[in-house]
Amino acid sequence: MNPPPRKAPPPRYRIIQQGPDRRPLIWTLLALAWLASVGIAWRWSQQLAAPRLPELDRELSQAHGRLKRQQSELETLRQRTEILEKSDQITRAANKQVQRSLAEREEEIAGLREDVAFYERLVGATTPRKGLNVHSSQFTREVAGSWRYEIVLTQNLNRGAVSEGRLKFAIEGVREGQLATIDWDTLHQSRDAPGQPYSFRYFQQLAGSVMLPKGFTPQRVKVRLRGEGGSVDQTLAWRGRESDNATAATAVAGAIGANDLIQGEP
Repeated sequence: MNPPPRKAPPPRYRIIQQGPDRRPLIWTLLALAWLASVGIAWRWSQQLAAPRLPELDRELSQAHGRLKRQQSELETLRQRTEILEKSDQITRAANKQVQRSLAEREEEIAGLREDVAFYERLVGATTPRKGLNVHSSQFTREVAGSWRYEIVLTQNLNRGAVSEGRLKFAIEGVREGQLATIDWDTLHQSRDAPGQPYSFRYFQQLAGSVMLPKGFTPQRVKVRLRGEGGSVDQTLAWRGRESDNATAATAVAGAIGANDLIQGEP
């Protein structure tokens, strides 16, 4: 009798088939849920803490825009103000020049009236008789820096006689704080410069140009007349003025300079 077969012992290990690992998916979903909760919480806290924040941001942006426009307008007004100030300076300078010109014209009219009175006295029947005389002297600065002189000689003592001779003059004044005299030769920048001839019956105006040294302030004019009818030495006060051309040139230069400043403005 055969013994019954022995049962095989059960296996020590058993293979069980499992599904795919879902843990990464779960972690991803949890992370997304957390981020969503954070966003919802931030939005909810923003609404609670500052419900008008978007409106305030919009108003702040509008305020920045208005500020930029106002700054631009302010800069434009500042430039216009500078231009108007320069224009006002030009106008004031022009007014001063006009006033100066009017004063010069009034002085010229007064001089013409004096001349008319002088001629009336010279040829009048009741005018006192007077020999050779220096009636007046006038010096005018020229554009080149020289001085043009006009000296009027008169005589009515002998109406039929002709006074002839030569004129020279020197100018007294102050130079470097000391009295100084500029003689005829120095005035003409020539050694042994001849005197200016004159010849007239009643009056004559002599004219010419001389140079005064720099730093010299004239005060008096010493005129010397030498002729057949006698000699005359006479001292007159200095009368000097600027020429119209020199004054106009200075005014035009100043106006051009100020106009260039205005045109140079942005």
